[in-house]
Amino acid sequence: MKDDEAPPLWELPKAGKPRPSGGKAKAGRGSAKGKRQPAESEPIARVVVDVPLAHLDRTFDYQVPKELADAAVPGCRVRVRFAGQLVDGFLLERATETEHKGRLSFLERVTSSERVLTPSLAALCRAVAARYGGTLIDVLRLALPPRHAKVEAEPPREPAPLPSPPEAEGWRRYPWGPGFLAALRAGRAAHGVWQALPGEHWPSRLAELATEVAATGKSAVLVLPDHRDVARVRAACAELAGADAVVALSADLGPSERYRRWLAVLRGAVRIVVGTRAAMFAPVSDPGLFVVWDDGDDLHADPHMPYPQVRDVLMVRAHAEKASFLVAGHTRTAEAQLLLESGWAHPIVAAREEVRASAPRVTPFGEDFDVARDEAASVARLPSVAFEAARAALAAGAPVLVQVPRRGYVPGLACAQCRTPARCRRCAGPLLLPGGGAAGVPRCRWCGVADANYRCGTCGSARLRAVVVGAKRTAEELGRAFAGVAVRTSGGGEVLASVPAKPALVVSTPGAEPVAEGGYGAALLLDGWALLGRQDLRAAEETLRRWLTAAAMVRSAREGGRVVVGAEAGIPVVQALVRWDPGWHAELELAERKELGFPPAVRMAAFEGTPEAVGALLDEITLPPSAEVLGPVPLGEVDEEGRAERERALVRVPRAQGRALADAAHAVNALRNARKETDPVRVQLDPLALI
Repeated sequence: MKDDEAPPLWELPKAGKPRPSGGKAKAGRGSAKGKRQPAESEPIARVVVDVPLAHLDRTFDYQVPKELADAAVPGCRVRVRFAGQLVDGFLLERATETEHKGRLSFLERVTSSERVLTPSLAALCRAVAARYGGTLIDVLRLALPPRHAKVEAEPPREPAPLPSPPEAEGWRRYPWGPGFLAALRAGRAAHGVWQALPGEHWPSRLAELATEVAATGKSAVLVLPDHRDVARVRAACAELAGADAVVALSADLGPSERYRRWLAVLRGAVRIVVGTRAAMFAPVSDPGLFVVWDDGDDLHADPHMPYPQVRDVLMVRAHAEKASFLVAGHTRTAEAQLLLESGWAHPIVAAREEVRASAPRVTPFGEDFDVARDEAASVARLPSVAFEAARAALAAGAPVLVQVPRRGYVPGLACAQCRTPARCRRCAGPLLLPGGGAAGVPRCRWCGVADANYRCGTCGSARLRAVVVGAKRTAEELGRAFAGVAVRTSGGGEVLASVPAKPALVVSTPGAEPVAEGGYGAALLLDGWALLGRQDLRAAEETLRRWLTAAAMVRSAREGGRVVVGAEAGIPVVQALVRWDPGWHAELELAERKELGFPPAVRMAAFEGTPEAVGALLDEITLPPSAEVLGPVPLGEVDEEGRAERERALVRVPRAQGRALADAAHAVNALRNARKETDPVRVQLDPLALI
């Protein structure tokens, strides 16, 4: 594999002079007692205080008292007096001198001498904060779990022995697979985008990569969307490397157990970390591999400031640590395609013959033969071809998966004739009817421009229709249609992990599909337009991701596996599913986004708040020269007090100016915080949903 030095897509923090530190913010009266003496060696502590204000996003100097000289180690948690109050903080470093000219307060106490903030983790958190225009303390809150004193007092966990290298025969199905393994074995930094085959037992493949890295003495971090995936991958890793060599970090753990496992990683007792979103900050020592599975899943985007995305965080970690990086999944996002087209990563895909041999047969609703035989097939929610596929699978003793996108989506507009999503002719944003009704002039949700003479760019029709989700009674309807067959549901508050290899109808929402022993005999992907018609930048990409995830659980066509999808065959998304070619669709998606100026071809920032606050921010912010402002436009929402309507403005710039946009967002936030503005504005860079 090629070992490139730097990713061209990432604006890394520029090296420069350290930020000035000092006690200008009234560090407190701790030194007024006059009885505490500073430490004899390195008496200055540079502390980042737990105050999430942008204008205080820097370190502050404090004196280290003599009695805390040994306990106040870099990376530990401390308590300091700041602006007259005791607050938490993290000691970043000890120094002999300070640039502050006034009197410095003393550290009040050392909460814990555990070095929870390592230099590499601190550097990563700074880079993430700079990338998203946030503050360091906001990222530290995401990266460091709350302290549990009783767990810290426990004896440290014994380091696990090095595992033996696995055979990893499964990677021979991919031409670049053995080369990627060889790079891991040799300790070279390799970057890849892996497209897993349908029916592939991908937890075992990821476990083989992690064990290969652990066998060399390095560490591996594998981040997955939910706890069900974590359980499968952890079991596969434990089988190859041993239970003591792997630890799972997920949100369903209690605070004490989570902190216990996190400390085991920090202290170097385990070399393989498998976890959900927060595991992207796992403090592994000597990392050799970072993996994100299904990077298009919205669970990988943190909902807390500054809203980092797992793929991007792991990419900057891999670059900083000179480690390998793998984006893995059954499909491919536009962001992953951009990595390939830039040359920073290489595709790890199987040959077309291997793909065709592993994939199920895919049949769209409304094929010419089906329409000739059943004229209602093109509009029926469950036409005869779907019934036939389900009956054949049940007769063979296999379960049938029924995917229904029944959870609430925001209604939008589409062409009434060809169902193409309606877009603005000025900025290509989504069109919406005011109030969501069936009458009125459509307007753009991004730039606010009305389009009274809308014409579909695909078929030329002037008629629009509302896109709605399917009915919630799917399970009841199937129960009546297939009398005597068990019907199970998965989704919402009850998500099944697996189902046995018995005849049954499994009705699931996207992302909640249980694993079937031996694979499903058939999959019915209903209400395709409820997914394709959503007013979302990633509607097509997300639809293909959800379809491929479900279809990959179906047996191959040679074993009778069949997938019936509720959409017309001529749509590119459906073609990509029929041909099982997500790479082709990712190329089309990225090319279209480059043409229209959408992420990831550009960097984009969203500013949301009251009209007055958003307008004032746009007047004060210093944007890059090529920045384009879209809006502001009403969101149809009100503030927390129910008074003022919220608006949003979008700003997009070329990727080369992405760091300048993040710095501008941080600077204007700092200015507003310093003035103690009471009307907040939500700032988010590269938002996941642009509707």
